Amino acid sequence: MPIEIKELHIHVSVDTSPGPAPGAKPAGAGKNAIGADNDEVREAIVAECVEQVLQILQNKQER
Repeated sequence: MPIEIKELHIHVSVDTSPGPAPGAKPAGAGKNAIGADNDEVREAIVAECVEQVLQILQNKQER
């Protein structure tokens, strides 16, 4: 028997405090604790995520 959702409640909290200027690097940007550039670390994380998503899509196509 299917379940029908008739009402959905969404609660959102928005922080209106001013942040850093757009495009500005946060304090401590640049080198992290292991000496790698934050941009390099970000690229590695994105590449790993893309690889995992592609693997999931491939697994779904095989079914």
